[in-house]
Amino acid sequence: MPRILHIGVGNFFRAHQADYTQAAGWRVTGVSLRSPGIRDGLAAQGYDYTLVVKDADGTEMRAITCLDDVLVAPENPGAVVSAIASDAYDVITLTVTEKAYYLAPAGHLDVARKEVLDDLVSGPATVIGYLARGLAARHAPVTVLCCDNLPKNGAKIKAAVTSFARLAGLEIATDVSFPSSMVDRITPATSDAIRVEASDPMAVPTEKFTEWVVEDAFAAARPDWPGVQWVDDVAPHEMRKLRMLNGAHSYLAYAGVLAGYEFVHEAVGDAALRKGAAALMAEASQTLPEGVRGQAPAYAEALLERFDNPNLHHRLRQIAMDGSQKMPIRVVETMRARTSDSPALAAAVTAWVAFVRAEVAAGRELDDPRAEDLVAACLGPDPEAALRAIVGA
Repeated sequence: MPRILHIGVGNFFRAHQADYTQAAGWRVTGVSLRSPGIRDGLAAQGYDYTLVVKDADGTEMRAITCLDDVLVAPENPGAVVSAIASDAYDVITLTVTEKAYYLAPAGHLDVARKEVLDDLVSGPATVIGYLARGLAARHAPVTVLCCDNLPKNGAKIKAAVTSFARLAGLEIATDVSFPSSMVDRITPATSDAIRVEASDPMAVPTEKFTEWVVEDAFAAARPDWPGVQWVDDVAPHEMRKLRMLNGAHSYLAYAGVLAGYEFVHEAVGDAALRKGAAALMAEASQTLPEGVRGQAPAYAEALLERFDNPNLHHRLRQIAMDGSQKMPIRVVETMRARTSDSPALAAAVTAWVAFVRAEVAAGRELDDPRAEDLVAACLGPDPEAALRAIVGA
């Protein structure tokens, strides 16, 4: 049976790619780059789990059974490198969050980061380091498919792996393709209520809507994922999603927390915040390529309907994490692409600045890879300007 190696076995993978892959009839070996917690929980139940699909009309329980093992990188780094090198896998997919690639603001591998330097000397430890070492030991063609919210994610991961390999003195001789992809399925963190409802400690909640757009550039066997849009250029689709959905999500997260809300459906139910989110999407839509710009009004309306879902308890603070990484991609780049004033997008930056300052003032720990820089900015002589400089606004 054909197989996929998937790095990053968090909720999003288990709600999105695993669901598609099961429908395609492929099997998956997972990799956890950090802790054994997910592996241990899944192993206790044969790696099967329940996908809890919720929309305004009700709930569907779906058994996911395509996952049959999870490697834990810190326990056995060599096993992960060997898996990447193995011809048992035709596709390697990734969902490790934007920050885990250690990319500089310009999009290339940040070789000044301690994590990258440590990996070069003592690794493997980062996903880029694992990929470079595994691909250098590989002989069969393979496709590496990034499924994280990064524009031009395929090209960026290819450049990062190539850069790391060069610095490490590695040669990648086999045929490797790095297609780009755009993924979309709102997936909250699992709650105790979901676990009880599903009678499954490893259950994952998600919405009914799902979308996957993939560049049709595979070096080896390609899964027949049902419902996937196979395209020559993912960029217009990923731009639509990042600038409209993710941008509005970030605005609602920061403004919503400041207004005292806990969940997305509560924030979007506030008339003023709903108006702000709609205005942000309208501004963002004007920056889209012509091929998808005509879809924007209907897309925006559908997004608000998805945000309204009262059965999907998506915490605003889950979306608010890693703002220093997300705001440049989701909001600031959109502002730069416009030729006129952008009051709604500017309001999103203002909300992020106010959120960070409020968190620091309250003594709460920031869930952000640049937390130390953000705290220092807040304690400096001009916090507003310093925070805006961090995200390039």
